[in-house]
Amino acid sequence: MAPLRRAASAAVVLLALTGLFLLVFSPADAATAAVEGGELRRKQSDGGYSYNSTLAHILVEYASAVYTSDLTSLLTWTCPRCEGHTKGFEMIEIIVDVEKCLQAFVGVAPDPRSIIIAFRGTQEHSASNWIEDLFWKQLDVTYPGMPDAMVHHGFYSAYYNTTLRHEILKSVQWAWKTYGRLPINVVGHSMGGALASFCALDLSVKWGSHKVQLITFGQPRVWLRETIVGNVVTRNETVCDCSGEDPTCSRY
Repeated sequence: MAPLRRAASAAVVLLALTGLFLLVFSPADAATAAVEGGELRRKQSDGGYSYNSTLAHILVEYASAVYTSDLTSLLTWTCPRCEGHTKGFEMIEIIVDVEKCLQAFVGVAPDPRSIIIAFRGTQEHSASNWIEDLFWKQLDVTYPGMPDAMVHHGFYSAYYNTTLRHEILKSVQWAWKTYGRLPINVVGHSMGGALASFCALDLSVKWGSHKVQLITFGQPRVWLRETIVGNVVTRNETVCDCSGEDPTCSRY
């Protein structure tokens, strides 16, 4: 769970959430049709879900930028990682939980025009982060249509029981009032991917899954297989920038 390298494995679109949302918000036969033999089948009613490599290449830059420790350059979007495909990004709020060593931000991207929510992954020297990573004890939670759901206790608590959730919900509502009802892209790497998964689920249950898209990079599993229809991954891609940080830069 080292900090994100530009060579990141895009393990993605609709992770376990695809199965859950189809189960919760669609008829039973639609859910069966959506996930068959462990493979994602497109949902025909709204045009379908598919992996978008262009979008993944854009969002991985936000997943990288959220690791920036210089909050002034992050707020003004002038940090070394705040360039390329993310040019023109408008920061709304940077959320830092000092006690738990967590960091996330919310802002509005020009392309794709959407609200971006990005979560930082594990900090190598943070004892709090490693405790959250290793606190894998299963936690019983209740979601609509999923009375026996069980999730990773540490990651769940890091999202729901810290300052992150409250500030993210507040920022999204402010963005909608200011910019209109933009769609939401939630992104994260490593532990940040786990937090992004809980955030995307939270927002989807609250405001509807059609408004939310999740893409994570190198995310650990946060659900029991029995809890969700399956950990649905449509494709694995490697995003490289030829920096030499990852000599192999290989497909997982």
